[in-house]
Amino acid sequence: MSVTPIRLFGDPVLHRPAAPVVDFDAELRRLVDDLTDTMRAAGGAGLAAPQIGVGLRVFTWYVDGEVGHLVNPDVATVGEEGQDGPEGCLSIPDLRYDCRRHLHVVASGWNVHGDPVRVEGSELLARAIQHETDHLDGVLFIERLADADRATALAEIQAAEWQGHGSYLPVVKVSPH
Repeated sequence: MSVTPIRLFGDPVLHRPAAPVVDFDAELRRLVDDLTDTMRAAGGAGLAAPQIGVGLRVFTWYVDGEVGHLVNPDVATVGEEGQDGPEGCLSIPDLRYDCRRHLHVVASGWNVHGDPVRVEGSELLARAIQHETDHLDGVLFIERLADADRATALAEIQAAEWQGHGSYLPVVKVSPH
């Protein structure tokens, strides 16, 4: 298991668009393994490569018991139906805010071996795909909040204990058997 420190709000890597993956090699497979291990250790529904300091267009998700990843994603919304709901971010620990997202999406891209992948998602999976794709574009979900909600979020982030620490290493949770 390779759990990697997660970059926190304020780190410049979180605000830069990530570069497309061009090499589908062992290094990419290690990156996806690191993302998956770190996401699971932190208890997240998704994690994008910039969140561990890697500026590549890769993310993982863990929703409804399914673990997956997508390389160089292209996301399209399906229909006009939206959803409002609480959203959090491993780069903004312990804070959640209501955020509007599309209810249904279709994402296409590649797996670690360079094979084409298509993922259709609704509700939480759709939210995770949109959230992680935003990370790849250098956008944090709080930028999608209404002005008053964003101001509240920024004030709470400024007051958070973790503010100014740069990154944190998730604690690996071991289940008793």
